[in-house]
Amino acid sequence: MQIERCEHFRGRRYTWATSLLMLLSTVLAGCGINNIPTYDEQAKAAWAQVQNQYQRRSDLIPNLVETVKAYAKQEQETLTAVVQARAKATSIQIDGNTLNNPEQLKQFQEAQSQLSGALSRLMVVSERYPDLKSNQNFLALQSQLEGTENRISVARRDFIAAVARYNTEIRTFPGSLWHRMMYSDLQLRPTFEATSADAQKVPQVKF
Repeated sequence: MQIERCEHFRGRRYTWATSLLMLLSTVLAGCGINNIPTYDEQAKAAWAQVQNQYQRRSDLIPNLVETVKAYAKQEQETLTAVVQARAKATSIQIDGNTLNNPEQLKQFQEAQSQLSGALSRLMVVSERYPDLKSNQNFLALQSQLEGTENRISVARRDFIAAVARYNTEIRTFPGSLWHRMMYSDLQLRPTFEATSADAQKVPQVKF
């Protein structure tokens, strides 16, 4: 009988301890204890989408250059500028582990902006060649490039919003408290900044 009472008492104590732990977890979750790592992962995921869209644009460029070259060989300087800008842009890679490096992010942004400028100049050149403008392959590339530029704009906007949410959580209460206590290894993240008046504009690719 004594053993049964002891077992019953231990069982009740275990139940109370489990219930208390669950209640504590719920209260802490409600206080935002998980917000910082959650927002950090969301920022990384948003960045992955930015990279995906820039990579999509990069993949379109070789075919675009070859198509233009077939009709406008004399525009070699413009074509070379696009190829070189693409090479520079693809040489700078930023993953989730190096995303908090503001200098590297700035280099990435500048390289992508230079590529956008080179593509815009190429599109201006294409206006001189009616046969090129009516080429079916060129028209298909136009549509794909225009759609990709729009997706880049959306992905950048979502990334900026995700980083702002993450940085705000770290800087404000109670997030700042949890940051000091549990997530001090997670630092403020840099984000895209306008480098010129036209930095945020989608390159014109209409013909």
